[in-house]
Parts: sequence; C-alpha cells; structure tokens
Amino acid sequence: MAGFGWKLHGDGKHLGPGDVVRPGERLSWGRTVGLGAQHVVSMIGACFVAPVLMGLDPSLALLASGVATALFLLATRGRVPSYLGSSLSFVGVSAAIAGQGGDTGTLTGAMLVVGACLAGCGIAVQVLGARIIHAVLPPPVTGAVVMLIGFNLAPVTAGTYWPQDQWTALATMAFTGLALVVLRGFWSRVAIFLGLVFGYVLSWVLDRTAGRIHAPDGSGKVVDHWRVDFSGVGSAHWIGLPHVHAPHFTGSAILVALPVLVALLAENTGHVKAVGEMTGDPLDDTMGTAIVADGAATVLSTAFGGPATTTYAENIGVMAATRVYSTAAYWAAACFALLFGLCPKFGAVVAAIPGGVLGGITVILYGMIGLLGAQIWIRNKVDFTQPLNLVPTAAGVIIGVGGVSLKISGDFELSGIALGTLVVLAAYHALRRLSKTAGTPQPPLLDGGTAQYDTAPAAAPRPGEDAGPAA
Repeated sequence: MAGFGWKLHGDGKHLGPGDVVRPGERLSWGRTVGLGAQHVVSMIGACFVAPVLMGLDPSLALLASGVATALFLLATRGRVPSYLGSSLSFVGVSAAIAGQGGDTGTLTGAMLVVGACLAGCGIAVQVLGARIIHAVLPPPVTGAVVMLIGFNLAPVTAGTYWPQDQWTALATMAFTGLALVVLRGFWSRVAIFLGLVFGYVLSWVLDRTAGRIHAPDGSGKVVDHWRVDFSGVGSAHWIGLPHVHAPHFTGSAILVALPVLVALLAENTGHVKAVGEMTGDPLDDTMGTAIVADGAATVLSTAFGGPATTTYAENIGVMAATRVYSTAAYWAAACFALLFGLCPKFGAVVAAIPGGVLGGITVILYGMIGLLGAQIWIRNKVDFTQPLNLVPTAAGVIIGVGGVSLKISGDFELSGIALGTLVVLAAYHALRRLSKTAGTPQPPLLDGGTAQYDTAPAAAPRPGEDAGPAA
C-alpha cells in the first residue's frame, strides 16, 4: 500500500472488544473524519504553543503541519501512522538567538539547516541501520542533551512570561497541573490545551472585573495594559494565506540550534519504535525513511518561515485510547490543519494569548521537556555511579542550564545549549576511548544511595541500647 486504498474494517461502524484497526484499514468515512478531528484537538495545543513561544505565525505552523503530515505519510507509504506538528525543542534556541540579536528569519534559517542535517542522518540510518544512532548517541548523552534543552528555558519563563501577570500564571499552572494529574483518557492528553483555555478565559474575566494590570508587557516595559488584546483579531480576515518570510543563515545561530538534532533523532526513533510495538508491525526498516521525511518536512516548513516539525506523542495517546491506527484518520487530520491554517482570524486569536497564561503553562511544559531526559536515563538504566556516565553529563548539563560561555575569538563564542551538548558528546566518547585504551576499571564514583542499606543486615545494637522487637 502506498498510503491510499484502505480496506474497510468490518462494516466500518462497529468495533468489538479488543478489535484493532490497522494502518491499512479504515472505518466509515464519517467516523474516520471524526477521528481525524480528534487527532487535531490532541495536537493543536502544542502545535500552536510552539510558534507563539518562538514569535512565529501560528496559522502558518498549522498549515505546515498539515503539509508535513501528508509528506510523512507518503514517504513511509502508509506504514507509520503519525502526525507531524511544531517542535517545542527549538523554543530555547529561539530565546538564545533572540538574545544574540537574531530575528525570526535567523531562527528559521538555523532550523532549516538542522532539518537538512536530520534528513542526512536519516539517509545514514537507512544505509547503516538503526544501530548507528545508539553508537553515536548513547542514552547518557541523549538524556543529558534533552535535559539541558528543557531546563535552559527556565529563565524565559521566569524573566519574560511569569512577571506579566503572576497571579494568572499561578492559577493557570495549578489548573494545568490538576488537569494533567486528575483527568483520564483523552482529556488528560489535551490538558495543556485546557490550561491555555482556562488561563485565556480567566484573563478576559479579570480584564472585565479588575481592569488593566500594571506589570511588564511583552516588551518588558512596566505599563498599564489589558491582559487580553483583541485588536489584531478584529482586523484579521476569515480566509487568507498566513504570513511567510525567507530564512536567513548565520553561523552563530546555526551552532546554537544544531544540538537540537540529538533531541529530534531521539524523538523520531522513540516514536517509530512505539508505533511499531502498538501496531505489531516491526518498523525498524522504515526508521531511516521516517527521519528523512521529518527532516524534509522541517526544511519545507522553515523555507517559508514556519517552525520545525517533529512526530507528536500526543497522537500516539489517541491511538492507544482508540486502538485505531488507520492512516486515513491522519490524512483527515492533515486536511483539518490545512483549513485552520488558511484562517488568519484563528491565528490572531492564538497570538493574543496573554503572557501570564504562557508563564503558567511553560513552568510545567519546559520542566516536562527537561525531565524527558531523565526518563531516557531511567528507561535505559543508565548507571550514574559509573564515572564515564556521570562526569560528562554532569558537566554538560550545568554548562547548558547555567549559560556558561567559552570565548573562542573576538566575535565568536560557544555557550548554553551548544557548548553543553559539545561537552557531553565529546567528553563521553573521548573518555570512553581513553578508558578502554588504558584498561582503567570503572569503580562506582558515588555510593549506591539508600538501597544498599535497605537490604543490608541490621547492625548489632550498641552496648546499653535496646534492639527493639523482632520483625
């Protein structure tokens, strides 16, 4: 199957207990369109939050996500059900580039280069096999890079979004956290989106009841201003093309963005493996193709001023809940995204999200991105009592999170994410090779924590002490 010609599952209307709709099957077109709409609702929160945080057009991001998803489904010949949305991994990069004086064109140029490199890595994976990823980017390195990318964003929340309306930010954070923990099934998958809606409505209510707020605005100036500014919504058209711009290429911005390549490779690899396990179809032979497709989609999106794309875990959750893996539903979702992207008024509503709301959301969201790095360590049972794992990751994470800089020449320096990634990657492989060459044993650098004491025999009581009752 080349992505079309789905076989009708049963009568297309009823699913029995345990029934699974495979990628090459579909339900009735009405139900398929409904599932496509559900996929859109699932992804739309993260898909438009990412461009808003990076200063890009959310309408263009939605349009690009629809095109990217269609391209991905065609490239993988319908075997990998997946939605490609805006990547949040570049949010920290956008802040770093803006701090260097770069604009959105500089950002999209850097993302385009990363997309081209990702496509190149996909070709290498297709030729050499998936094992090449694990050889170059072992779990200690991958986890550290993902962690520093997330935690490097903390100053953006603390310095830009949260001060704009601290109480709305606090309320939005609390509501989002509650939704993530308490809600179940589909609603838990869209908790970030629900948090945005809650904060948006709360800000509008506060504007009507408490009036303007005296706080920093988006530019950082402390002024009296409305929390929700709908001035751009009224002037926006219902139908029209989103704003596009050409990318610009600068060496310093590209160096800042390149470390995200590690995160994108980890995301794509994990996504393909997860989908393969869910559908029962081993997909290692399509991994290279999937990575190439994501890289090509990123190049296409950023060439017109859109964000980088990546495979979305949110939509895996929808498949897990429904057990419907039909790629026909993803084609329907892509069509919905294209329609939303051609509605500038929708984009204007998204762009009007108050800074305080983004502050409450990003406190959780950025932390979650960082902790995905820890999840990679845990799932792969990375042993940090080993100096080879501990030393490079410890140094790289602190450099990346703390914004340490290294001046190379008068007008060039490495810092933050770029320097942290370089330290982790270079130090790990260099120390690993030196250790093997020298035949150095790797004794634990740190003790094993409390676990060894939990299982150790009880110590004999000191003279005069009561041993207590027997267990």
